[in-house]
Amino acid sequence: MNKTVRGFLVAVVALGLLVCAFGGGILAGRLTTSPAATVPPAGSATEPAVTEDITPPGMQELMAPVWETWDIIHEQYYEQPLDDQALVDGMLGGLMDSLPDDHSSYMNPQQTRDANIDMSGEYDGIGAWVDIEGEFLTIVRPIPGYPAEAAGLKTGDQVIAVDGEDVIGLEPALVRLKVMGPAGTEVVLTIVREGVDEPFDVTVTRAHIVIPSVEGRMLDGGIAYIAISVFGDSAGTELRTILSGLLDQGAVGIILDLRNNTGGYTTSATEVASEFIGEGVIWYEAYGDGTRYENEAIPGGLATGDIPLVVLVNEWSASASELVSGAIQDYDRGQLVGVATYGKGSVQNWVPISNGGTVRVTIAKWLTPDGRTIHETGLTPDVIVEMTLEQSEAGLDPQLDKAVLVIHGMLYGGSD
Repeated sequence: MNKTVRGFLVAVVALGLLVCAFGGGILAGRLTTSPAATVPPAGSATEPAVTEDITPPGMQELMAPVWETWDIIHEQYYEQPLDDQALVDGMLGGLMDSLPDDHSSYMNPQQTRDANIDMSGEYDGIGAWVDIEGEFLTIVRPIPGYPAEAAGLKTGDQVIAVDGEDVIGLEPALVRLKVMGPAGTEVVLTIVREGVDEPFDVTVTRAHIVIPSVEGRMLDGGIAYIAISVFGDSAGTELRTILSGLLDQGAVGIILDLRNNTGGYTTSATEVASEFIGEGVIWYEAYGDGTRYENEAIPGGLATGDIPLVVLVNEWSASASELVSGAIQDYDRGQLVGVATYGKGSVQNWVPISNGGTVRVTIAKWLTPDGRTIHETGLTPDVIVEMTLEQSEAGLDPQLDKAVLVIHGMLYGGSD
């Protein structure tokens, strides 16, 4: 085997094994730096030492089958030459896939570049909130007034092909990028829908999507209604501006709607929670060695006092939404109304590696202030209220109706 290629393989595989050691203490969703091997280009005057010299001590016997397999396919596979970079990507993907965790993965250099799109709330695409944490890219909710809604996409629709290309097994975050594209262009999505026997195609004309992270209005009776659709980088600032205006209008209660909010930046989640919780731990990051990182409230929140608060949640409230909701519930700052949340309570570190790709590795689990785990269990609301798709399509919202009654109960006493 070419010594440069062999040396590169050893470096990237060893780095993949060492990522966990460098991941501790980093917040989820952030691209961070870590030590990475410097790989000389093929044919350079300085080549890596032989395998035995650069393979970590004690690993030579364990790694021997890898090199044996490498040699076999290069010597015997019928179609040559092989794409060595594709083989390396496959090895790294397999390494991450072997972990007993759905949220750890490898992205090659191109996928890494594509995935680094910030959550500014402005992009070209179909206009839908989506779930990227499951097996398939799943429609959480079409955004009103945008192409996904006009094309008839519904909550729960799963995308299994994009423009005729099978995307089963591809990271949902990368499928999302295939769905996005220049405004005015068409994309054909092959959809699996519950209750429909066969997959079917939906053609959507992309548009320029501009949506705020936070929207607010005053309901009857002086109740402030605030919906946060995603914890983008400006969500905390937007919330504070809207909340300040509603309080100035004399709001006597607050409904915070986190339904269909699948997460975002943890820094924004801290800012949002701190508007309602004046002090103390908002959540913990718990590491495998038993240590915990405390995420504290930011002083100066606008609604940390006695004003009644209800948080609306549903099965698509995930990650950062669950951090905020869990803290509000643990401190008895307000009541949760709706159905059990998604259960995304693990922390991923995005670590760049020497080939330009990224290793996304789970480094910790989130815990609520009371030490409750969120991962795979979610949060159970204080008041459980179901809402069917038929009710939603008919413009009915029994969960919001119940939240209003709960606020009235807090204000005036009696049954909610």
